[in-house]
Amino acid sequence: MDALLSILVNQQIDYEIIEHGKPIHTAQEGAAFFGIHIGQTAPTLLLRTEKGYYALIISGDYGRVAFDTLKELLQIQDIKLAIPSEVEQVTGCKIGSVSLVNPNIPTIIDRELYRFRYVYGGTGLPQATLKIQPQDLEKVNHVVGYIR
Repeated sequence: MDALLSILVNQQIDYEIIEHGKPIHTAQEGAAFFGIHIGQTAPTLLLRTEKGYYALIISGDYGRVAFDTLKELLQIQDIKLAIPSEVEQVTGCKIGSVSLVNPNIPTIIDRELYRFRYVYGGTGLPQATLKIQPQDLEKVNHVVGYIR
């Protein structure tokens, strides 16, 4: 969490860390807990490709990940969701808690997040959520593309 806070403060990002007593496991749980539109939830998924790992920040109402679109965008042949041990090894976080801020991982952002003033996603800790403006995700990540 210290590294996350350091990045947010150094980049002068408008953010809020919201602590909650129990982990939030799904977009539906997050939307209900925070009283927000499900699309404002922003899970970060880790993708494994032949070129390495990528972070995908999607809107909670995205549905199934369009792997063919991602293959085209990234000019790759093979893409899969990383397995739990890979997620932990690459991000230092367990699935469901992956931070929205991963400056060392090439990142793809879902344009649908820009419908909202703020989005809510991982901090690296299961009992804390980051509230941040979608455009600020571009400032704190190494963005290599967009979907939708």
